[in-house]
Order: sequence, then structure tokens, then C-alpha cells
Amino acid sequence: MGLPCFKKKKKSSMNLEELKKGFSTDMHSIPLEELISKLNTDIKNGLTATEASALLAQNGPNSLTPPDKKSMLSLFLKNVFGGFNALLWMAGIMSFAGYIFEYVDQGPDATKDNLFMGVVFIVVVNVTGIFSFYMDRKSIILMDGFNNMIPPMAHVIRDGEEKDVPVSEVVVGDIVSIAGGDKVPADMRVIGSRGLKVDNSSMTGESEPQTRSNQCTSQNPLETKNIALFSTNVVEGTGKGIVILTGDKTAMGTIAALTQSVGGEPTPIAREISHFVKISAIIAFVMGTAFAGLAAYTGSGVIKSALYFIGMVVANVPEGIVCTVTAVLTLTAKRMEKKQCLVKRLECVETLGSTSTICSDKTGTLTQNKMTVTHVWCNGMIDLTEVLPPGEKKTGHRKHQMVGSYESLIRCASNCSRANIRKADSATPEFTGDASELALMKYCDLVHDEEILAYRQKFPKETEIPFNSTNKYQVSVHRDQKNGKYIVQMKGAPEKILTMCDTITINGKNRPLNADVKKDFQAAYEALGGYGERVFGFADLELDATQFPDGLKFTSDPPNFPLTNLRFVGLLSMIDPPRPGVPHAVQTCQSAGIKVVMVTGDHPITARAIAEQVRIISEGEEVAEIVEDFPELKEGEDEKYGEGRLKKTRAVVVHGEQLKKMTPNTLKEILENYEDVVFARTSPAQKLQIVEGYQKLGKIVAVTGDGVNDAPALRKADIGIAMGIAGTDVSKQAADMILLDDDFSSIVTGVEEGRIIFDNLKKSISYVLTSNVPEITPFASYIILGYPLPMSIIAILMIDLGTDLWPAISLAYEPAENDIMRRPPRDAKYDRLVNHRLVVYAYLQIGSIQMCAGFCGYFANMSYYGFFPSTLLHLRKDWDDSAMMVTDSWGQEWTYEARKMLEKCCHGVFFISIVVVQWADLLVAKTRKNSMVTQGFGNNSLTFSIPFTALLACLLMNTPFLNQTLGVTRVHVDILVMAIPFGLFIIIYDEIRCFFIRRYPTGWVYKETYY
Repeated sequence: MGLPCFKKKKKSSMNLEELKKGFSTDMHSIPLEELISKLNTDIKNGLTATEASALLAQNGPNSLTPPDKKSMLSLFLKNVFGGFNALLWMAGIMSFAGYIFEYVDQGPDATKDNLFMGVVFIVVVNVTGIFSFYMDRKSIILMDGFNNMIPPMAHVIRDGEEKDVPVSEVVVGDIVSIAGGDKVPADMRVIGSRGLKVDNSSMTGESEPQTRSNQCTSQNPLETKNIALFSTNVVEGTGKGIVILTGDKTAMGTIAALTQSVGGEPTPIAREISHFVKISAIIAFVMGTAFAGLAAYTGSGVIKSALYFIGMVVANVPEGIVCTVTAVLTLTAKRMEKKQCLVKRLECVETLGSTSTICSDKTGTLTQNKMTVTHVWCNGMIDLTEVLPPGEKKTGHRKHQMVGSYESLIRCASNCSRANIRKADSATPEFTGDASELALMKYCDLVHDEEILAYRQKFPKETEIPFNSTNKYQVSVHRDQKNGKYIVQMKGAPEKILTMCDTITINGKNRPLNADVKKDFQAAYEALGGYGERVFGFADLELDATQFPDGLKFTSDPPNFPLTNLRFVGLLSMIDPPRPGVPHAVQTCQSAGIKVVMVTGDHPITARAIAEQVRIISEGEEVAEIVEDFPELKEGEDEKYGEGRLKKTRAVVVHGEQLKKMTPNTLKEILENYEDVVFARTSPAQKLQIVEGYQKLGKIVAVTGDGVNDAPALRKADIGIAMGIAGTDVSKQAADMILLDDDFSSIVTGVEEGRIIFDNLKKSISYVLTSNVPEITPFASYIILGYPLPMSIIAILMIDLGTDLWPAISLAYEPAENDIMRRPPRDAKYDRLVNHRLVVYAYLQIGSIQMCAGFCGYFANMSYYGFFPSTLLHLRKDWDDSAMMVTDSWGQEWTYEARKMLEKCCHGVFFISIVVVQWADLLVAKTRKNSMVTQGFGNNSLTFSIPFTALLACLLMNTPFLNQTLGVTRVHVDILVMAIPFGLFIIIYDEIRCFFIRRYPTGWVYKETYY
């Protein structure tokens, strides 16, 4: 059988609030006869074909409603017209409007600068938009592949015969048979089983296979033993059941519907870019309106004033910012993919760096999802077992010597087992059996000097009694090839095994099982259970050769061998252990100010044990446990931190059943006040509730998970992180990022990369915005002071989309500053991508220095040719009049054509001056806090961008025809070098600024200039 298929059908009528209440049903707890009558079915003969067809027509197919697919057209339009692109479209349209106004006013003599500007805007916005669409479309196509599931088959009884029908045609009331290797075709109540175990890890988070029988053991349908859930794997055994729920009404359907109903909120970086668009638009329109008003006040006509308005708005729009942001996010996404973090959407690249809370699943995320023997109790002592590091092979070194009592324990654990190895001779042998048996077998294989299958051949199995939930033990009889004697070997629940024994082996000698030994046993059993480990007891008995001679035929039903007066040989305990790098990763997150919260469906004891091992709960920390009802608490009453069971500690463990009864205010108290938090036995709806609780506190929440039960929380989180190897298809679809190596430690890499990208985006934006001032002020001087235009629109484009582009993108490669992982998570209200400090720094500080450099070169060039600054004042009207002759400061007359050639030379001077001071701006943009020397010059992309911009500027200014088309001409070297002192001043100024920021981290300079 396969996973459930998806087919189009009517949407579920359940609203979000109903879905948040979680999955519930009483069909597992009502008497079986009542259920049979209610569903109008027959245990022996099942439904008739006619009844099944009628139910199928009435209730619809047994399939999940597929998620709404994003329209490729809507995705394309969002990428091309959304965000900052909307501002560029507006600037492009206004540029075309400016050209039309100018053409109406001047006719064929109108310049084509605005037309050229409009075309460039449209090209830039489309190229970057299409590229972003391509990147997002790749991720959607990748995830679409998970939906292409082949419709599976189910074994049902209809008309008294067992038939195979498509899972989509299974209906409520069908009698279904399942066996090891199948997937459960619907939610079904088990009415008969034989050794039936199912893997619920993807639905409930339980790492071990769960036994299924016809006994109702809990009112919670997710925890009772008599329900098998839709799409879960049958690990072993056989079973028969009645289908009680199908399609969207199943537990999985509820989770799928909840997953589709949440999410869709913009990412932090999307909110920041939207904020940046508003700031840019406000600045552009305020300045445009102000200068248009001034122009109108000084006597300019309506068309001229409109042109000035358009010119100022366009000059204020940083054309290259979209290219820069897109390129920076793409480069970081590629870098993260190399570090095993696949980002599905470019916008999510930065989100992990903004994260303040990580809600992590336990099984398969913090742990290996692989039961491992970790402790042994033998010879009266608890000891750690040998553990084979991942990827390593057995060595000759052994922690325990294979002698005496330990040898008897390992002999029993090796032989009393149903686990096996397929393809034992191949390079990749396959271990078969349930998780606990596999753990025991792998441990025994590790400590033996020979392969375990070869060892077992020395003790051939004669008969066995499989484990069952009634006896709570497994027994097998083996023949010792060495001496020909038979050995009874038993394993199971320790307390049960102990009652079957009257002696115990200690240091190779048999001793009576007296009160002292039982006391030691109980202490060891409780200690191992306190670690959250599953404990197995082992016992054996060598049979007397005279009573059990060689060749005797042993039987298991009834057993013809003793099951009492055995010898207790020891305990082995196991747990799904933490991944090796997780404790360090958790501590790194905590040192970065990120709270790591465990949210699991597993048992509270196991959850707490793992939380302590991975340092989510600090060592030696007192833990408040909210796992049972509090008698003094009235229903609906709020609890306060520091009172009652909400002890005034740092750590807390909360059971899902208690969370269900909690008021919203009580949950808020827990989320606000406890630093080390573990939620156990949580349902998918409760995981979602926890995520929403942290988000309401203003936290940026990341959620990690690999199961179907994690999907709603993954979708709702600011960034959902799924496991690439062990993760279910549903979790991968719901997530924004996939850890390709399933390693929680990769999240630390993602956090660091996210913080770096936010820092570097700030640096890129600061670098790009700085040149706005020397680009805007030439138009301002043209309008207000009447100077001949110092720089053209074309020259602005040459800077924004030419010489500034590579340097701005190269800042994406800038390494992290040394405190990147020691800072607390950024405050979304205070530490914005573009805040007032960045605007003041870029415009009024560095930008002002660059403006002075540009005007210094402009005035020097004009003076060189005879126009002193005093002469230039209010010269614009005569300068632009083609019928006028203009006299310079030396009394020389200039024709219109000569003046325009000088103007192009000035455009070149202003252009090259900005290029030179932007080199200095690029160097200071490398760091917001460190000294440039401390930060170093290891960013080769940035280093090589400086000679590139120099060559590009020389090419644009000195290539015949090209320079005439662009409206610039070559300049004298002595005027060119005038910008260099301003560049040096920028570097010195910023080094002093950074020094005061480091020296006085709470001082005025820090508060006003640390952007």
C-alpha cells in the first residue's frame, strides 16, 4: 500500500477555530456492538457492493482535498509588480510622462533623457522580476513532485469475500485487513490483531512502533491502542478493523485542512522591503513636491514644474536596489544550499537570522529517530554502553570484557530476538525488525568479536514464544553447540522478568534473589527510567541434560520447558539518542539570544530526558512539571508565574492534556516567563497554538519538524524547517526551508547566514542610498540656484545600474563581523532594514561629503573654462536658450553648442567624482561597527569591484560615440584627482565613528549613527 492519494473535491466546511480544537471522535470508546449498528456493517461479511457504492457517492472518495495551487500567472505578477518593483514601475511611467510633457513643450528639440530613463526602468524591473519568478517557480515545481502519488490498494471484505480495492474507494463501515509492510488505508478501529504494531512517529511523534489491539486504553483517539491512523505504516503483525473515518475527516485529513488554513503571512524581509518602499516613496514625493513648488514659485510654467517634479522623484528612486537585493538573496540561498539548507523562497533566506524562538520537534530532529542501547546494568552497576559513531566500523577495543555475567547478558540479548539481517554479505546490510529489537541486535553485533549471525549459529533456536502485551515477555529455547545443552532465554518488562527468577548472576556467580538484590534492581530500574529510556530485563536457564536430552522436540503452546526459577542476568536500556552536534548547536543558539523550545508528541519523561541531554533544559535546573491536574485549580481559572504549580524556575515541562485545559493567559505566563520549555504529548493543533502564542508576544518563530503532525505549525511559523531525509512529504510541502542532512546543527549555520545577509543588505542599501544625495542635489541646484545642470539623468543611470551594481552585490560576500552570533535577535520594531539612522547616515553624513566632492569638481571644471561660481548663479535660463550667447567670467562669449559640450564635460566630472568617493563608501560599508582593518580585506569580490568600476568609468567616458550618446566627455586628470581627498575624509570619518561606537556602546554616537 502507498500513501493517500489527492483528488479534487469539495472543500471542507470546517472553519479554522473548529480545526484548532484538533482531532476527536468517540468511535473507539463506544461498545463494539453499538458501533457495528451505527455503521450498519457486518464483521464477518462486511458491506455489500451496493452499500459501499452508495456510501462512496454520499461521502465522497477516501482522499485528502489537495492544497490550492498557486497560479503561475499570479506568482509572475507578484514578482514583476510587487514590492520595490511597484516603485520602479511608477518611476518608469513618470519618466515616459516627463518625456511627453517635454516633447509637448519643446517639440523635436526635446531631449530623450526621460524616454531613455523610462525604458531602463521597465527593462530592469522585468529582468529582476522574471529572475525572481524563475527562482520561486523552481521550488514550486520541486515540491509538486510530492503530490504525484500512485493510488494505493486496500484489502477489504465485501459481500463476504476479501477484495483489493483502491484506497480512494474505501468507505466508512468497511472491514479492512492490514499486515506488516502495508499503510493503513483509513482511520480504523481495530477489532482483532496478532502482534500488530504501527509506526505513528509521523503523526504523534512517538519514536517506537506502537502496539495495536482491540482494547480502548485512552479517551484520546491519538493515544488509544484500538485505533490505527490513516497513512501510518504497519511495522509487523496482522490486524482487522472497521473503517470509522475517511478522507478529510480522518486525523490526517484534519491536520491537512489545518495546515491549509494557516500561514500566508509576509516574511520579515518582505515586511522590511515594504517598509523601505514606503520610506523611498515618501522621500521621493516630498522632495518632488517641494522642488516643483519652488519652481512654480520662481515663475516656471506648469509643464516645467511637472518636469521638475518627475525629475526629482525619479532621481530619488534607487534603480539598482532591486537588482542588488535579488542578487544578494540569490547568492546567499546558493551558499546555504551548499551548507545543506535548501531555501524554497528567496524571501526566507533572511528570516532564520531574525528568529528569536525555535520550536523544535524531538523525534528525528533533535534525535536520530533510531533507538540505541545506551546503558547496561550488570554485576550490580549501571554503566554506559559502547556506542559506534556514525560512519565508523567496529574496532578491536571493547569497553566491557565478554566474560562472566556480561557474557550471559549479551548471549541472551543476541539470541532471544526476532530481528534479522538481510544481505548480510553486502556492503549495506539491511536490519529487519522493530526499533527496540534492532537496537539490541546492533549493540550485540557491535560488542561481539564476530558477526552476530555467525554467533547465533552456535545457538540454533528450537522454539519461541513471541512477545505479547499480556505476558510482557518473549522466550526462546536454544541449543548450545559447544556442550549440547539447551538454554531458555527470556527478555521483556524488567519487573515481569524479575518475578520469573529466583537467582541473579553477579561477577559470574549465581546468588539468591534476596531483598537487597531486589532493592538494587529497583534503584537501577528507576534510574534508567528516569533517563527517559526504555528498559529490558533478561534472564536465562541452562536446562538439565537428563530431563531435556539432546534431540528433544520443544513446543511453545503449551510450553514443555520451565518459565520460572530462571536466573536474572541484567538490564539493557535504550533511547532515541540526540544527534551528535545538537547540544553544541542548542548552546550556540542560546548564546545568540534564541530560545529553543521542544514541542513533541512523545512522553514527558522521555522529552525531559532528551531536553536535558541537548541542553534545552540547563544542567541541574529545577523543573516545574505541569503534567497532572492541580486539585486546587478551578476550571477556567488563570494561573500566575511563581504561584501553585507554575514554580518560579527557569524550566518547565507541560503535558498536552494540561495545555488543552489551560486558559490563554496561563499559556502566556508560561511562554513569557520560562526560558527552558518542553511541551510533551502535544497534538498538531496544540503545536500551532504554541507557535501562535510566541508570535503574539512579538517573537519571530522558527519551527522544525519532520512529521505530518508538524505541518500546521511549520506552515504558521515565520519560517518552517523540514527534514530532507526523514521528513514526510507533507512536512516538506508546508516548510519554507529543508535541511538536506536532517541535522539540527545546520540551523545554526542558517541563523548565522540569515544574520549576515541582514547585515550585508543594510550595508548594500546604505552604499546605494549614499549616492542619491550627489545625484539629487545637481537637480536641486539647477532648479533653486539656476546653475547649468551639473549631472544628467543618463549619468545617474550609469552610476546606479553600472558602476554601483557590482560593488553593491559584492557586499553579499562580506564575512560576518565578530559579534554576529553574540548579539540578541534583532528587535523588529527597532532594528529595521532601513531606519532613520541609516537614512541620516547615508544622506546627511556620507552623502553630503560625496555631494561636496561632486560640486568641487563641477566648480573647478567650470572655473577652468572661465565660469566662476558667482557667474553660474541663476545662469540656467540663458544657458539653456539656444538663441542666446553667454559671456563667461573672462568676458568670452559662448555659443549654445559650445556650452552644451562644456555641460557634458561637467556631467563627466560629476560622474567620475561620485565613482571615486563611492570607492571610499564601499570600503566603509564593509563594517557597521568594526574597524576596517579588523574586518580585513578577504572579500575578493569587493576588492576586484573597485578596479572594475574604474575601468568601466574610463570606458564610458572615453569611448568615441558611446560617450556622446551617454552625454559625458573625458576630463582633465588634475580635476579628476580632486575627489580623492573627499574619499580619504570619508574613510577617516567612518573609522572615528566606529571607534566611538565600540568604545561607548550606549553613547550618543551609537544611538544616532549605528544603523
